[in-house]
Amino acid sequence: MGRRSSHSADELRELIVSAATDIIGEKGYAALSARAIATRIGYSPGTLYNVFDDLDHLVLTIEQRVLDQLAERLTRVPHGADPVQHLCDVAHAYLEFTNERPRLWNLLFEHLMPNGWAPPPEFQARIDRLRKIVEGACVPIVGAEDRVLLHRTASVVWVALHGITSLATTEKLENVTHEQACVLVDDLVRTYATGRMVGAGSAKRKRK
Repeated sequence: MGRRSSHSADELRELIVSAATDIIGEKGYAALSARAIATRIGYSPGTLYNVFDDLDHLVLTIEQRVLDQLAERLTRVPHGADPVQHLCDVAHAYLEFTNERPRLWNLLFEHLMPNGWAPPPEFQARIDRLRKIVEGACVPIVGAEDRVLLHRTASVVWVALHGITSLATTEKLENVTHEQACVLVDDLVRTYATGRMVGAGSAKRKRK
C-alpha cells in the first residue's frame, strides 16, 4: 500500500471509509479502531484524524452510504398491478439487503451518538427518503388523502419489518420462532396491508 504522497485527500478519505466498512462488515462495529484502519491502509493511526474529526464522524459517513444503498435497492423494486404484492416485494428487498450485510445494517442501531449530538441534516434526509419510499408503496393501499393514516401505515410496516430483520441479522430469530424471516415478513405485510386496504375502502364508502 502506498504512503502519504501516493494519495490525494479524496483518495485517502475513500481508503479510510472502505477499510472501516470492510472491518465492520467482517468483524462488527466492536472491532473498529483507528489502529485497525491504519493497519489496513498502510498509514499511521493519526492520519485518520487528519481526514475525520473522530471515529463517530467516520461511522456516520458509512451509515449514510448504507442508507443510500438501501434506498437504491428499494427504488429498483418493480411496480405491478397488485399494490399488496408490491409492498411485499419492497419488504422482501429490505430483508434481503439486511441479510447481505447484517453487521453493517446493525451498525445503524449499535452506534450511539455522543451526548449532545443530533443527527446531521444529511443523515436525517436519508431516513426521510426511505420513509417516503415506504409511504409511496402504501399509497395504493390506503390512499394519499389522509396523511396521518398513510404515515402511520408506513411506520407500522417499517417498525415491524425492522423487528423481524433485527432478530434475523443477529441470529436470534430462532429464539422466538422456527419460522423463516421471509415467511414472517410476507405474512406480516400481506395480512396488515390487506386489512388496511379493506378499512380504507370501507371509510371511503361511508363518506359517499
